[in-house]
Amino acid sequence: MSENYVPSSKFGKWFNDRLPLLTLSKHLTDYPTPKNLNYWWTFGGILTFCLISQIITGIVLGMHYVAHADMAFNSIEHIMRDVNYGWLIRYIHSNGASMFFLAVYIHIFRSLFYGSYRSPREIIWILGMLIYLLMMATAFMGYVLPWGQMSFWGATVITNLFSAIPLVGESIVTWLWGGYSVDNPTLTRFFSLHYLFPFLILGLVVLHIWALHVPGNNNPIGIDIKKPSKDTVPFHPYITIKDLFALLIFMIIFSGFIFFAPNILGHSDNYIEANPLVTPKHIVPEWYLLPFYAILRAVPDKLGGVILMLGSIFILMALPWLDSSKVRSTVFRPLYKKFFWLLVIDVLALGYVGAMPAEGLYLLIARVGTIYYFAHFLIVLPVLSRIEKTEPVPLSITEPVLGGILKPEMARSDKKDV
Repeated sequence: MSENYVPSSKFGKWFNDRLPLLTLSKHLTDYPTPKNLNYWWTFGGILTFCLISQIITGIVLGMHYVAHADMAFNSIEHIMRDVNYGWLIRYIHSNGASMFFLAVYIHIFRSLFYGSYRSPREIIWILGMLIYLLMMATAFMGYVLPWGQMSFWGATVITNLFSAIPLVGESIVTWLWGGYSVDNPTLTRFFSLHYLFPFLILGLVVLHIWALHVPGNNNPIGIDIKKPSKDTVPFHPYITIKDLFALLIFMIIFSGFIFFAPNILGHSDNYIEANPLVTPKHIVPEWYLLPFYAILRAVPDKLGGVILMLGSIFILMALPWLDSSKVRSTVFRPLYKKFFWLLVIDVLALGYVGAMPAEGLYLLIARVGTIYYFAHFLIVLPVLSRIEKTEPVPLSITEPVLGGILKPEMARSDKKDV
């Protein structure tokens, strides 16, 4: 067991008595993990890689970037043209943000499908949502730093949303701007916060992993298991090899964007230096924020749009209490499975219309999509939790595999939360 681990060397014993990092590493390698975890569970390790990659490349870019409205755009050009491998570092960082969000969305929807937000993992889920919020704020402020047309006008539109808050809204906008318009003080503030937030995210990730190691991993079947048991395997080498293989595939896809299509996920207007006198024809955020942008524009009232946009994120934090089904995994919930995929389609549709003009059919789809998004969590999920007839759940991970077809005596009644 990890708590009984004793280093073999004298130096190891001396060091571990004063700072037990060696014991911690042994705990990580021996950590009992459900043996039926599929590749959807590898995105936790991929996200860790993305965060470390963003921090390292961000620190290097910060050494050459000039946070001044008159020089920011040219400093980006300097990084791309004059700094040794500056183009590579910048493309890793800019495309890394998109890969980070792609991985986190897969990670979130995997949790939604397999019920990883359910008891006793509520704190893990809430910490994950806080990480997601910080990621969104960090990405938005990072998008402003190149000081292109979309950077400038995106900052203008998004920061102006705070003016809808009664009483204090105008003061918040003035503080964010550092004046009475988006200008040099805005850029320096955003650069400072963009540099700071990844380290806050790293701290929350440590708490997220720490909280995960208390109840242990969920699994595709969604049943609670005893640790260690015949249903678990040591984290190393079984899970680490699986994670490394998935990370290798992910890095191949990531490299494809970096070397063959580095600008495909960006907006062409952001390669034009910011001009306060020329407004882009269509102002849009990065692709990973488009669903929330669609929700914002779906409401004709400015304050109402802000409330719904923020509510679309915070409602996820209440998910463990909105879902009261006695079965954790969607695998055994045939009716809810259909609604889950409808939610996926709804979010993709919101992302699409978020990139389109807020008019005509696009606006109608955005409003219908917004209504369903909130109805899914506030109506569909609670109602199905009470009326849905679920399928039998296995008693363990191992027995159905060894026994072939699931037998009635090997199934758990849906009268107990699993």
